[in-house]
Amino acid sequence: MSGHSHWSTIKFKKGIEDAKRSKVFSKFAKEITVAARDGGGDLNFNPRLRMVVEKAKQENMPSDNIDKAIKKGTGELKGETLEEFLFEAYGVEGVALLIEGITDNMNRTINELKQLIAQNGGKMVEAGAIRWMFEKKGVISIKKGEKDDEETELDLISAGAEDFDKEEDTFTIETKVENLDSTRKNLESMGYKVENISLSWIPKERITANKERNYKLFEALDDSDDVREFYYNLNEE
Repeated sequence: MSGHSHWSTIKFKKGIEDAKRSKVFSKFAKEITVAARDGGGDLNFNPRLRMVVEKAKQENMPSDNIDKAIKKGTGELKGETLEEFLFEAYGVEGVALLIEGITDNMNRTINELKQLIAQNGGKMVEAGAIRWMFEKKGVISIKKGEKDDEETELDLISAGAEDFDKEEDTFTIETKVENLDSTRKNLESMGYKVENISLSWIPKERITANKERNYKLFEALDDSDDVREFYYNLNEE
């Protein structure tokens, strides 16, 4: 199993440059606001909000910024009108892309992303043209712990994992979307440390294409203020 965005893993491993930190915080703030708007400001009863806040804290986002974003979502503070989007595109040599994000101006974002993608050898396509190539899954990464691999794998299945993969001392687990929060709680109750948790679009199949040119496009997407995450079916082995 390998389907979550490898580009995200690269970013996570190399860390965030200070020059980009404010942009990253801005993206987190928008997602926190939308999560609080849609599900309420209580982390105990809003799994999506809790997930985003935990990620923001891992990147050292100040607590004041997090609190303000939550209050904008619940209406306690005034904020802009935000919309979520999921765009579909082809990258270089037919690589399929799903692009998620949040914007305060949909027309501006569509035009900017169309231009950005075209400039880097790709093209945006109509809704439905690519989404069928992916499945939405819950993804959890945990540290291996003191148990041997066989015992750990049994724990993962018992906790609710549909599939999993191991790299060094980390297991990456796939679950059904609706089981993500319960699987996470089960793992924590078993003593495992959850390193990362997300909802991700997993490609059903991967294709071989020019990595260098596609990575140039990926980096441009990552630099966009409105793009939260993107997923692709490029084979990187």
